[in-house]
Amino acid sequence: MRKALVSTAILSATISLGTALIADRYLSESIPLIGSVLSLHYYLNPGVAFGILLPQSVELPLILLALGLLIWVAHTSAHTRMSQVGFGLILGGGLANIVDRLIDGYVTDMFLVLEFPVFNAADSCITFGVVVLLLEMIEKGKETGTRRGVRRQESVTRRETSTRRQ
Repeated sequence: MRKALVSTAILSATISLGTALIADRYLSESIPLIGSVLSLHYYLNPGVAFGILLPQSVELPLILLALGLLIWVAHTSAHTRMSQVGFGLILGGGLANIVDRLIDGYVTDMFLVLEFPVFNAADSCITFGVVVLLLEMIEKGKETGTRRGVRRQESVTRRETSTRRQ
């Protein structure tokens, strides 16, 4: 079992559900945190990502299919601690949003940044998880490119050496 993946998923789901429950209970009006840039704003989101509405007959099966696919991809490709954390954040955030939706049919959103759609901690976990996976891909790409460059240089050096001997 991948400890970092599971523990990150549990932690991110717990934090996400906790903030949603706190917002449901205590947040009734908009509270500015950083002027007009960031505020707490209670919103019950009936849609999926960014409030996109899907027919109810399609919504839950589509969400569960995406979650199942994500679990499979995480299980087969999360070999490093960094990828486990990335997938854990995405899975925890996704699970938290599903549980939140199952409670009352809505996902509780509470963060408003400028004019961006209102979002929640689970959405942030999903976003940060994607960023972590992208950073790892970039890092692996640099390592692979460096290895290729070293191999090419070694090949050129061997050719030059064998040419000189002849």
